[in-house]
Amino acid sequence: MTNLDRPDLTLLYAPGDRPHLVDKAFATMADTVIIDLEDAVAPSGKEFARNGLAQLLERHRGRRVQVRVNALGTPWATFDLEAVASMPANVGVRIPKVTDPSEVLYVAAAVGNRALHLLVESAAGVEAAYEVARAHPQVASLGLGEADLRSDLGVDDDAGLIFARSRVVNAARAAGLPAPSMSVYPNLVNEDGLARSCADGRKLGFMGRAAIHPRQLAVIVAAFAPSSAEVERAQRVVEAVRNALEAGSGTLVLPDGSFLDVAMVERARRTIALAERIAHR
Repeated sequence: MTNLDRPDLTLLYAPGDRPHLVDKAFATMADTVIIDLEDAVAPSGKEFARNGLAQLLERHRGRRVQVRVNALGTPWATFDLEAVASMPANVGVRIPKVTDPSEVLYVAAAVGNRALHLLVESAAGVEAAYEVARAHPQVASLGLGEADLRSDLGVDDDAGLIFARSRVVNAARAAGLPAPSMSVYPNLVNEDGLARSCADGRKLGFMGRAAIHPRQLAVIVAAFAPSSAEVERAQRVVEAVRNALEAGSGTLVLPDGSFLDVAMVERARRTIALAERIAHR
């Protein structure tokens, strides 16, 4: 299975200065836990959160984990990167507010051989999305930080984010990265709104979503899970294309009149793989 086939469906943020909440996050179904040193931690708690990383990670060996450091240029960034550099190589680093490839190169040099997960959170970051996505071989994902982006753009409605969302989806694909995960949905009680927002993001090419509370995880999985009809169609596509190849043909028409070519089979295979992955969670 390639990097494009297995993006995270669910990523759960937990504030690094509240170890009991980090432990609870690791106890959930989240694919990846993000220990946050940035927005969720007040300045007075930054050092405590950073100093507790090693102990937290020791308790949860084997889980997929990222550490969101503070943005470059803040008083805490250098110390955060030094702390991450001392962690096992499977610990990824989530880099906020990226605007330039040079920042990616700086972080890569500082943290050693580990996955880099980039967030663009400004108009400048969106414009540079492709360049930062391909800035270093360790870049593993690209995503949006929509709260800061809304502020930068001066927009309140999701309609004002459509261009940025599509730009990031396209940049990630062009750079050979997995489909981006959506930014967090800030309303913890509006599950219908979360589901609708996920559906909108899925239409744009996003896959999965970051969450700020465990109650959001099941809604996110359900929203991005292929329907039974989608799985059945994908299975028909794979079978039909295989039969066409065996017969020496590169194109075919399904019984419903849909015209297919061999290249379209990869999407069908990803749909089947995603359905199987969710079924075995």
